[in-house]
Amino acid sequence: MSVVVGYVATPEGDAALRAAIDEVTRRGGRLVVVLSERGHRFGSGGEDLDAQAEEVRRRLEEEDVRHEVRLTTRGRDVAEDIIGAAQEAGSALIVMGLRRRSPVGKLILGSNAQRILLDAPCPVLAVKPSPE
Repeated sequence: MSVVVGYVATPEGDAALRAAIDEVTRRGGRLVVVLSERGHRFGSGGEDLDAQAEEVRRRLEEEDVRHEVRLTTRGRDVAEDIIGAAQEAGSALIVMGLRRRSPVGKLILGSNAQRILLDAPCPVLAVKPSPE
């Protein structure tokens, strides 16, 4: 049994990773973390993304969570990568972070979030970061 989480180094991504760690600890199994180049904020170089992946691996090892970290490639659809990872792993749950939206933005979910919610092969847990 596994849990898949889409991770980007943002408060929303951190909230999703924390919730996914909690879920996989409670359920048992393995956590599959999908890191996206598309959501990468710190420049276009893959080196920063690799550093993020190492930081996620370190954090999961410290928490003694069985895990796999996958990096998406440029040009790939993030939603496809997350849904594909869930299908391949026979996942029990997908966890994703959502950001606050404007009143108009509330009418339409982000396209990746909407695709994941509609096409996921398993339940989806959407989390928001704690208000500061």
